[in-house]
Amino acid sequence: MTTSTRGAAKTPAVLVLEDGRTFRGRAYGAVGETFGEAVFSTGMTGYQETLTDPSYHRQVVVMTAPHVGNTGVNDEDPESARIWVSGYVVRDPARVPSNWRAKRSLDEELERQGVVGISGIDTRALTRHLRERGAMRVGIFSGDAVAADAELLAKVQQSPQMKGANLSAEVATKETYVVAAIGTKRFTVAAVDLGIKGMTPQRMAERGIEVHVLPATATAEDVYAVNPDGVFFSNGPGDPATADGPVAVMQEVLKRRTPLFGICFGNQILGRALGFGTYKLKYGHRGINQPVQDRTTGKVEVTAHNHGFAVDAPLDQVSDTPYGRAEVSHVCLNDQVVEGLQLLDQPAFSVQYHPEAAAGPHDAAYLFDRFTTLMEGQRA
Repeated sequence: MTTSTRGAAKTPAVLVLEDGRTFRGRAYGAVGETFGEAVFSTGMTGYQETLTDPSYHRQVVVMTAPHVGNTGVNDEDPESARIWVSGYVVRDPARVPSNWRAKRSLDEELERQGVVGISGIDTRALTRHLRERGAMRVGIFSGDAVAADAELLAKVQQSPQMKGANLSAEVATKETYVVAAIGTKRFTVAAVDLGIKGMTPQRMAERGIEVHVLPATATAEDVYAVNPDGVFFSNGPGDPATADGPVAVMQEVLKRRTPLFGICFGNQILGRALGFGTYKLKYGHRGINQPVQDRTTGKVEVTAHNHGFAVDAPLDQVSDTPYGRAEVSHVCLNDQVVEGLQLLDQPAFSVQYHPEAAAGPHDAAYLFDRFTTLMEGQRA
């Protein structure tokens, strides 16, 4: 990514997809060029959390909501210490932010962090194109980076693909840190950071859990050095087929029968640890309005998602694995994609979506209570 910060608002910009489709608009945020995987998010709120979610590393996010930036940017809502998206695409950015917590405008924050964006394009047409053709590589170019369409297309087609990308270590913490339990400490959890969001250990801390957040490169010895009551594997970016290290660590956790909980990338890691495959979705699930059924209760939840890969596990049967029987516990009602797994013979489960849901619905917050119950049962 190359950027500059020269009066973006009136600077022409162009978005080029790897299949050659082109959209022209105005620069938004930093001026320059950037590349990534074009994906669309259906959330109408929570753009600040989306931007700072490490799961969006190397993705160019297209907002389907037409008006973005109305509430500006504050210092309380980020899910990590920086913006992770590679680029940002909006139709009608707010001219003036209006919120009592706002410290600066969204375009100012994008410019400050060097994030190249584009505004004033038909995001509905772009979203329909991605739904029909699938997520693909994209480039955004503005200012001096704009050139002939053929030259820009060649740059996009030479950029890295998401399939086969091993990205967790790029976004995870380099050093272990601890999030203290709120109130009385009840449990200790080792959380393997594959791209963890700040709200996730917060939700555990609210339940009396002291969370030791470990790097993505943590070994089983590192995990058990904190004497955990449970082990957690977080969300994160990239292709789960590349995550051999975390898979090996999870398999050791399963061997020891320690209570285990995985979210998003962690769900895909559990799938691989159990012997299932993973595959790339056509255009993925992103947003805060995805319907998922908990098959263990029949309840339908409105959930927050960001995933472009999924677990390939049978929906209608219990599977035998090296760690006991496993079944699909949750399923997306839009397309029947696997949204959760659970073991029937030991305390381990995972979900594909984000139950911490900041911003978003809180229908799935009970999953943290389910994890706590597993640790209580193991201790008893």
